[in-house]
Amino acid sequence: MPAPAQTHSCVVTLSHSKRLQVQFFPLDISRHNNYRTAMSRRPIPHPPVPVEARIFISLQKTADSLGLEAEQLLKPHGLTGTQYNVLRILRGAEPTGLACSGIGERMISHDPDMTRLLDRMEKRGLISRARQTDDRRVIKTRITPEGLALLKSLDQPVRELHKRQFHHLPAARLKALAELLEEVRARGPQQT
Repeated sequence: MPAPAQTHSCVVTLSHSKRLQVQFFPLDISRHNNYRTAMSRRPIPHPPVPVEARIFISLQKTADSLGLEAEQLLKPHGLTGTQYNVLRILRGAEPTGLACSGIGERMISHDPDMTRLLDRMEKRGLISRARQTDDRRVIKTRITPEGLALLKSLDQPVRELHKRQFHHLPAARLKALAELLEEVRARGPQQT
């Protein structure tokens, strides 16, 4: 138990007849209080993180890291990862093209404003959109020759980027990783 704090008295004279007594307390509270043990440098034990949570966090961080590298590759060409994905989807849908909903279904990550994204790409001349004559409600989107040329110019740099991103893993481990990730995705969304 710490010793009680000692006080020091001081008398101050305000006028000839009035005196005020003031008490001073020491400011060195570390001697009189037990704060040091609460402020120790020992790490606070945390409960172990479940393996599923560790995998989820690792997947998120890995996707973010790989995606940032891809974004840096695409940026000088005036493309985002989402726009690049749209161009690849439309190249695969040639010559018929796709409706906006069809593009959305094939996207790697969901874009809530697909129409605005396609508007920007059409303004740049990378895609074209036309209302169908047989069903006026459907607007088909197609990649333009300019979009195809841009995509073709990026094919090799993107392949090289992916090789650099995964060169440290042997082929057998890459194959196993791809199969495991496909298995996780194949389970589909779970209903809560």
